[in-house]
Amino acid sequence: MSTYTNYAKTALHTTVAGLAVWAGLYLLLTGRGERFNVGGYLLRISPYMWGVYGISFCIGLSVVGAAWGIFIAGSSILGGAVRTPRIATKNLISIIFCEVVAIYGVIMAIVFSAKLGAVSSEGGFSKSDYYTGFSLFWGGLAVGLANLICGLAVGITGGNAAVADAHDQQLFVKILVIEIFGSVIGLFGLIVGLLVTGKAEDFAGVI
Repeated sequence: MSTYTNYAKTALHTTVAGLAVWAGLYLLLTGRGERFNVGGYLLRISPYMWGVYGISFCIGLSVVGAAWGIFIAGSSILGGAVRTPRIATKNLISIIFCEVVAIYGVIMAIVFSAKLGAVSSEGGFSKSDYYTGFSLFWGGLAVGLANLICGLAVGITGGNAAVADAHDQQLFVKILVIEIFGSVIGLFGLIVGLLVTGKAEDFAGVI
């Protein structure tokens, strides 16, 4: 079955690459190569769109990471508690660590959304507005991806902590230290998001 899956992936990648090359050669040979303009594409999209995309990625990926981590850790805790009921209450700290990941995303989404403001359509957008939109997009994406990986790391470590605690009570604190270091990844993403958007000004439009 895996062989057929590999064949299907290879065929799909080859088809996509072939279509991309064909489209590029068609535009180039027909004298319309300037249509493939990445800069023009970026400028045609409203800065509001980039900002809203960044905020959506920030909170969406953070919540997905938290939910995924809770799913992994919670299933291990419930499974281990069937045989060793004493681990159920103590290992809920893993669920709390996962939930903090979602809180990081909510906080950063609120901070990012504060930079969005109404702009008169008569003058259009200024260069600083585009910079703000791009910085919100990449800052939100960085925060969301960091929280997604953080939720997975905390969930997997928390699930293993529950299993280890059910086997040997002395192992819980040792694995909890590893879990704490995993949860710091989300904090790093929050700091990166603040650094990326630190010099971004509020939307003002062309004055």
